This record gives sequence, structure tokens and C-alpha cells, in this order.
Amino acid sequence: MTEQTATVEQKVGRCMLHNWAEERAVAALDSEENRFQIQRQGHQGILTLDRDTKMETVTTHRTDFIPPKGPGVRERGVRSELLEKHIALMIREKIQAERNSPPPESDFCSTTQRDFCVEGFVPLTPELTQAHDYKSEAAVTFWSENRHQIQGVTAVQTLEAPFRKSAKFSKPISERLDEPELPPDN
Repeated sequence: MTEQTATVEQKVGRCMLHNWAEERAVAALDSEENRFQIQRQGHQGILTLDRDTKMETVTTHRTDFIPPKGPGVRERGVRSELLEKHIALMIREKIQAERNSPPPESDFCSTTQRDFCVEGFVPLTPELTQAHDYKSEAAVTFWSENRHQIQGVTAVQTLEAPFRKSAKFSKPISERLDEPELPPDN
């Protein structure tokens, strides 16, 4: 008996906190030679001594909570049931007719064909209000119109080319004094 309690105490010391009761119950059944089999299949004969019995298929939940049964008597009349079925059939047919409606005919024409190749369309070129030379004039852009509000850009030397490179920030002051001052931009 003392040998058995010593082995039980050793096993209890090595088990998890809440598993000590299980460890004590199976301490006598454990042996080192069948340790692998016990870990794989568990201890035989703890839950039942008759190993040939089959498990029950009914759970305690199913036995305690049985679904309710109907009263066994007709609760609604035949006419109301037929009316409900007829209304459900009408609604079902209406929804199926909406879902299964034939697709509209496809119009295979591009945007150009639909919007610009219309009969009676005459393209007009607007008359020039001023003569422009695109080769020599600078383009009018958002940045050229708002060059005064841009931060971190060197001073504008000429209005025709406001974004050209400028070396004014690195030129010594003695060299810059000899240059003529340009009128400020308005």
C-alpha cells in the first residue's frame, strides 16, 4: 500500500492542477511497458467493465427536450388553406415572370457611332479670335497662370519662359549688381 501511495504522489506531482483526481484513479492501472498503448487508446475498464456493450445513441438533451407536437386537430379551415396556397402560387408566378423576363435586345454600337455619327450632325470648326504660333509661343497651363503662388521656384526672368533654369540663388552678389533689374510682374 505504501508503494502504491508513493507512486500516486509522484504522478500527482507531475499532472496538471485539475487532473489530479483522474491521475489518482488510474495510478494503479499505469505501467511503463504499456505506456504507449495507454496514451493512444486510453485506460480500459474505467467507464464500464463490459467492453462488448455499444454506446447509446440517445443523448440526455434529446431525452429531456422533446420537440412539441401539434394538437392533432385542424386549426385552420380548408378554404383558408386553399386561399393561402392560391395566393402563394400567384405571387410565385409573378416573381418568376419578373426574373425570367426575356433580356432586352442588345445594341452593338460604339459611343462614336451613337453620339457622333448621327444623321444631320455637321461638325463646325470655331473661328480663330487671335493668331497663335504653337511653335514659338509658350503653352498656357495651370502652372503658368499661377506661377506667383508656387513656392520654392526661382525668380522668373522672362514672362515667355517662366520655368527656365536660373542661377541667381548661387551667383555672388557682386556679379548680380551689374545685371539690369527686370520690371516686377504684376
